[in-house]
Amino acid sequence: MLYLKEANFDDIEKEYLFVTSEPADENGFLNDFAGISFDDFKTKALPQMIDWSHGKNLPQGFVPETFYFLWSDEHCGDEDEKEMQIVGEFRLRHHLIPTLENGSGHVGQFIHKDFRGRGYCTRGLALLIEEARKIVPEDELYLHCNLDNQASLKVMLKNGGVIHHKNEDGYFVRIGLR
Repeated sequence: MLYLKEANFDDIEKEYLFVTSEPADENGFLNDFAGISFDDFKTKALPQMIDWSHGKNLPQGFVPETFYFLWSDEHCGDEDEKEMQIVGEFRLRHHLIPTLENGSGHVGQFIHKDFRGRGYCTRGLALLIEEARKIVPEDELYLHCNLDNQASLKVMLKNGGVIHHKNEDGYFVRIGLR
């Protein structure tokens, strides 16, 4: 079973372990919470994630952004001992502003290195597109990936993405929502 779940306090221990194990920057996926303490995660990072999803306490120039964790019980060992674990993180920016339209777009996606190559990102993005259809007012989902991140580009294309254009930094992909 595979599903997306918004950041929340009920799953704080697993969310903390996942987020703090992510690098600070991997292929443009930025993680401001890499390596922070559990106390800082509980009192600062997680409340910020939840606030931002509701459009609260946003820094100047930011838009509401929901933090989703991709949960799976696949590849978790013995069939009788399956336990849900976080395998990835997705972020959905609720609408565009010029810096997002010409930059990172609506979506951020990250699959933990231990779970790559198993289709999690492709299936996770498909789930995120369904969430985007409920939230995003634009007719298309804007995505971006670095030129050297062909795996991410393939995930976008497998989910109906079309390369809109590219520049010296990366590919700009669009996925229809309506």
